[in-house]
Amino acid sequence: MLKAKDIMTKEVITISPDTEIVNAAKILLEKRVNGLPVVDAFGRLVGILCQSDLVVQQKSIPIPSVFTLLESFIPLTSMKRIDKEVEKIAALTVERAMTPDPVTVGPDTEIEEVARLMVDKKYHTLPVVEGDKVVGIVGKEDVLKTLIAEPRDKEKI
Repeated sequence: MLKAKDIMTKEVITISPDTEIVNAAKILLEKRVNGLPVVDAFGRLVGILCQSDLVVQQKSIPIPSVFTLLESFIPLTSMKRIDKEVEKIAALTVERAMTPDPVTVGPDTEIEEVARLMVDKKYHTLPVVEGDKVVGIVGKEDVLKTLIAEPRDKEKI
């Protein structure tokens, strides 16, 4: 049974929370990766920055829907959620745009669990950690490669 350690990329490109958004975008594009683990000064995983976190910056600021009841305005959207979206849209550093405390897998996580997380939770990139250190990263492409890597027995007709 294949495990995360069998398919992960071991030479992980990481960025720090204070990396400028423009530089992070350049790395994502130049290295052709979907996500970058964000690590602190001690090398501990603190977040992940994915292409979708940067694409959100092209979004317009969300205007909350409201309805009136007895001449009062009642928002239909949480103000906390709106604040968080505005913060991501206006982010200048990775810390403001990243997803903090990302879902991770361990080196011995079976590929079926990795695939389940990717499909069910719509994750494209999963950091592989041991303790609090990033030891690898698994992307959808890594999982797809397993489909063509295993020889299949073909029945003779």
